[in-house]
Amino acid sequence: MLATIETNSRKYKIDLSKPLDISIPLKASKSNVNAWYIDEPKIEPVQDGEWIASVEKGASVNFNNIQFNPHAHGTHTECVGHITNEFHSVNKNLKQFFFLAELVTVAPELIDEDFVISKKQLQFAFGNKKRDAIIIRTIPNTKEKKSRQYSNTNWVYFQDEAIKFLVKMGIKHLLIDLPSVDKEKDNGELKGHKAFWNFDGKLRKDCTITEFIYVSNKIEDGTYFLNLQIAPFENDASPSKPILYQLLE
Repeated sequence: MLATIETNSRKYKIDLSKPLDISIPLKASKSNVNAWYIDEPKIEPVQDGEWIASVEKGASVNFNNIQFNPHAHGTHTECVGHITNEFHSVNKNLKQFFFLAELVTVAPELIDEDFVISKKQLQFAFGNKKRDAIIIRTIPNTKEKKSRQYSNTNWVYFQDEAIKFLVKMGIKHLLIDLPSVDKEKDNGELKGHKAFWNFDGKLRKDCTITEFIYVSNKIEDGTYFLNLQIAPFENDASPSKPILYQLLE
């Protein structure tokens, strides 16, 4: 399934039959990736008296309730409504789903007692490329990221000047393999989120942050097309399934 996409006066070819999934699936398990001090997701059959909505239990169908938090329990995409008093839905604000994207790998640097991603690092990794989206893979990059329990770990975060650099470079969609662009405990300052969405100016409503991705080491740094798939939740955030497509020569 070959497709030709024209953007910025250039044509690119991709193979739609060879997607590279960089999402983390949600499962009802304590080994599900987690942050923000809440319990694991739950996926359970509906019960009505003694009747249980499970084929295994004698029902004709499986009919499950699912309880989870998109910000805490896996790959999710969020909009400016995550930090505003006014309600903004990611389902309403994300209206385009294919983007020219750059995948870069960054080794966080230790500053004082925190590991951070700095403006200087992103300038080196990204340069002056013109892209709609950037996918940032941090190292070390192990499969443990798919099940890590991040609460109370003081995870890697972005300095706000690094986020401002991405905004200046025209990045509208930021994808990271961390629970948040901001420090775990920052007294509610949310400098990175606010810088990305221009919180104190004209809001960048059509821009998104996707957190909790996992990019296999088999996927090389470089330029891809990104298909950013979300579930149609009328909420500030939604579970999502970002897919990369390699450019063909």
